[in-house]
Parts: sequence; structure tokens; C-alpha cells
Amino acid sequence: MLNIDLRKIYNFYPVEPAPDAANLPTGGDIYYECLDCTTVINSVPHIKSTCPCGNLTGGGGNLTVKHPDRVKVVKGKLK
Repeated sequence: MLNIDLRKIYNFYPVEPAPDAANLPTGGDIYYECLDCTTVINSVPHIKSTCPCGNLTGGGGNLTVKHPDRVKVVKGKLK
């Protein structure tokens, strides 16, 4: 598992209007920011990824969100 701070590579912008926590969007430019530990992870991670608090865990194109109400959906654009 790589510990890459995606904020060094991308600028993140909140998705407006904020999506419903029960129906989070996915896509190559969609990222989830954990509100507990502030880690940003792609919504379809192809490498094994997890946030330090364990709210976001994924790999192989799938992501598991334990507490969707503690996630902020953002779009990422390369700097």
C-alpha cells in the first residue's frame, strides 16, 4: 500500500450539490475525502488504498466506505 498525498498532485474541488451519502458517485476524477482523518482516496482505486482511520478501504477498482456520512466527495484536477 502506497502512502501518497494526492494533494501534492491534484487540486480538489467539492462536488456541488453534495451527493447523498447513500448514493455516492464514482469515476476516474471522483475522489472521497475522509472527514475524520482528511485522507483523499480515488473512488475507484486500482492499487490497495486505505485511510488511517479505516473509513475508506479499497483496491482493484472497488472502494468500501464504512461511514458514508463522514465522506466529502471531491473532483480532482492535475496541478
